[in-house]
Amino acid sequence: MALEIDRVREIAERVAHSSGLEVVDIEFRGDGKARMLRVFLDKPQAASGDPLGGVTHEDCANFSREFGTILDVEDAVSGGPYTLEVSSPGLDRKLSKPADFERFVGSRVKLMTRNPVENNRFFEGRLEKFESGRLVLDLSAASKKSRKKMGAESAEKKVEIEFANVEKANLVPEI
Repeated sequence: MALEIDRVREIAERVAHSSGLEVVDIEFRGDGKARMLRVFLDKPQAASGDPLGGVTHEDCANFSREFGTILDVEDAVSGGPYTLEVSSPGLDRKLSKPADFERFVGSRVKLMTRNPVENNRFFEGRLEKFESGRLVLDLSAASKKSRKKMGAESAEKKVEIEFANVEKANLVPEI
């Protein structure tokens, strides 16, 4: 399966690049008749003219047609039928690579650490900087609900977290 997903990712990257898009993530889910291949796309900031990027429905449809055709022709997904789903990562997109954290400095994020930092594993705040594998969160930007969860003493401070200690992170939409 690892070899198959690597091949699928290589094809997805090639198709996305030719359309000015980037592959954010690829997931294989399910088995038997309920298998799903999910591809999350984004448009780099410079290509979209929007500071946060932004892939359109038309981008997803065009990518899906071209990518699906290549997968079928090259027989890149073995094991029978599957459903292909292509979408944007959404406003609360997952942050998983160092490049994601670099790109979204200044944004609000919510994250969970593998090991406690200052007796806490759950944090929300503004990503102030990301350098040398460490991120700095300004916790004063957290929602009231998150401040309560993190404790009153955390609400007015900054915390530094090693990237390797981040288990899960997402953007927090600011509308």
